[in-house]
Amino acid sequence: MTSANDETAKLLRVWDKQAAAYDRQIAFFERIQFGGGREWLGARACGRVLEVAVGTGLNLPHYPAGASVSGIELSPRMLAIARERAAGLGLGAELLQGDAEALPYDDGTFDTVVCALALCAIPRPATALAEMRRVLVPGGRLLLLDHIGSSWPPLYAAQWLLERLTIRAVGEHFTRRQLPLVRAAGFEIVEVERLKAGTVERIHARKP
Repeated sequence: MTSANDETAKLLRVWDKQAAAYDRQIAFFERIQFGGGREWLGARACGRVLEVAVGTGLNLPHYPAGASVSGIELSPRMLAIARERAAGLGLGAELLQGDAEALPYDDGTFDTVVCALALCAIPRPATALAEMRRVLVPGGRLLLLDHIGSSWPPLYAAQWLLERLTIRAVGEHFTRRQLPLVRAAGFEIVEVERLKAGTVERIHARKP
């Protein structure tokens, strides 16, 4: 049986390999499937913001002026691109290498935690959400964007078949849904939007 550490190591290799081409590869899906999602996240972020799995930094242009932005990313190569993007924006963001399942921050450090298109691949999403809750202040905001299993059965079936390959190859799940995990982690749901035949979900939750 593959351990969580083995799965994390595989993810690091996968994302390091894909880092240089990632922005080009996702551009079509950004327009067609996830359009407006990053703006949605940025409009709700405030105060001290932590982005978990910051990737190449595609959310960075959308955070409000005056926000103090930090980010954590498993892949050093993706992190290097995010740092270049932050510098180009004149954004003094603290971007560190690290694991979403063991965030290197004290309890109650952030007002907002953002995670986009990453919980679909993190090996133990419940552990990552518990970490996100830990580093939030009471009343802090959790903002998520991800692809999930469709609400249309034929499409869901196709996603299930596809992830028989993608889970093994790159650790990516297409039928995983984060909303039940967010509730189980003890968050209060503020707002949920489910789009694109139910394949995309935006979640705004609050730490009590």
